[in-house]
Amino acid sequence: MGPFTDARDDNRFEQVFDGEGGSGRVWADYAVRGGARMILHVEADQSLRGSGAAGRFMQAMAEYAREQGLKLFPQCSYAVAWHKRHPDYDDVLA
Repeated sequence: MGPFTDARDDNRFEQVFDGEGGSGRVWADYAVRGGARMILHVEADQSLRGSGAAGRFMQAMAEYAREQGLKLFPQCSYAVAWHKRHPDYDDVLA
């Protein structure tokens, strides 16, 4: 698992993972609204689908938001569902 990165110029969080089909990326496109990041879309490379990489990415994103004092506002269905299953990260929600 690679480091979690915030590609601010592209409004995208990214992370590289090793999967059965090789390495791949999980990413989330976001829009900036004040101190919040609206999570518009979360996607994983095909090689990582079903591996749990997207869930680990979401946890890394929530921990990054906590460390940076950011608030997340999930808009995509995957991000909304993940946060509903992980109320221990409610403190990072906008």
